[in-house]
Amino acid sequence: MAAGLVISAPASGVGKTTLTLALARAFRHRGLNVQCLKSGPDYIDPAFHAAATGRASVNVDSWAMDRETIAHLVRRGADADVVLAEGSMGLFDGVAARGVSGTGATADIAEMLGWPVVLVIDPSGQAQTAAAIAAGLRDYRAGVRLAGVVLNRVASPRHEDLVRRALNDAGIAVFGALPRHAEISLPKRHLGLVQAEEQAEIGKLIDEAARFVAEHVDLDAVLRFAANWSPQPAASGFNVTPPGQRIALARDAAFSFVYPHMLEAWRAAGADILPFSPLADEAPDASADVCWLPGGYPELHAGKIAANARFRSGLRAFAEMRPVHGECGGYMVLGTALTDADGIRHEMTGLLGLETSFAKRRMHLGYRLAELAAPIPGHQAGARLRGHEFHYSTIVAQPDKPLAVVHDATGAVIAETGSQRGRATGTFFHLIAEDR
Repeated sequence: MAAGLVISAPASGVGKTTLTLALARAFRHRGLNVQCLKSGPDYIDPAFHAAATGRASVNVDSWAMDRETIAHLVRRGADADVVLAEGSMGLFDGVAARGVSGTGATADIAEMLGWPVVLVIDPSGQAQTAAAIAAGLRDYRAGVRLAGVVLNRVASPRHEDLVRRALNDAGIAVFGALPRHAEISLPKRHLGLVQAEEQAEIGKLIDEAARFVAEHVDLDAVLRFAANWSPQPAASGFNVTPPGQRIALARDAAFSFVYPHMLEAWRAAGADILPFSPLADEAPDASADVCWLPGGYPELHAGKIAANARFRSGLRAFAEMRPVHGECGGYMVLGTALTDADGIRHEMTGLLGLETSFAKRRMHLGYRLAELAAPIPGHQAGARLRGHEFHYSTIVAQPDKPLAVVHDATGAVIAETGSQRGRATGTFFHLIAEDR
């Protein structure tokens, strides 16, 4: 029987990921098997989780997934001693309109699983008010239980004492207090994101975070407050049709944003995934029956992609006979041209007419619900796909036939329709699940 906990906070940027990784590694140092999950659409954190635990992590998302799918994905922790579900944004932050089983809020997952929440509180610039915030979160929604808090970035012993007293008066357990310790902070970079594979010293960073947290947090108390959890049988598995039997998957520093559960579902359905690197000037495997270009950072490598003639000609030849699909950055590379942040225009593969620019950054962020006007690999016309979009590019031209009618989480129709031309298709959103 595993112990289940949700790690959340009042807001983003408070230290959820660092604490989750540190707790996971600290528990591993005690000889426990630890499974991590990520609530919400963030596709970066699961790779950090895997680095900390040695076990693959996946996203669970109440806006995009039904309860059966979430139950199926959570079952991967059935043989673990501890399961940590890291939240996104603030505990109750989601979209205004309910999705499949919730609004995408971390609180949905906590209530659904019956796991108590460990809150990370940053009391910088305040003292007793931190207790008021924690108490408000504790009492905001019936069905969501607060285990206690970990204070992060505490300025001094006196500061810690003031906050602890207020929390104790409010009846809220304090598991520990972390003094300011910048060395364990994970770096941020382009788009505010950094990938685990980009961190050569990630193991050392996590070990240092685990040592630091073990010195300042009562790990035994955290485990005592965790919920004893045995997975409930899921009515069905994750219902995914792979895009093909043999999938050529672009996979390198420019093409890395794909949800882990999608790749697992493809493999579980019997598909073979054949990675190739456009940055190494590799073409998709000729034996594949479909090519999939995930999102990533093509704008940081646009010059190299434009110069890699073998990749570009090989992809064009592949698309003459077999389907090619791109998500977000992959969609941009399927287009005609990409202008980078310095205003330099780079020719892309030209399989679609899309032209994008990063010269004037404009953030596109949020859940997407798309009804396909034409099929994409693995999904028929009329299918309703749920995904998430996050990029800073501007559409200069999108002349091809729209691939889908796309709505945001409020139901408003948006301009990022995706494109179709011949056997090539592309979307700005990253696919999470298909409505059953």
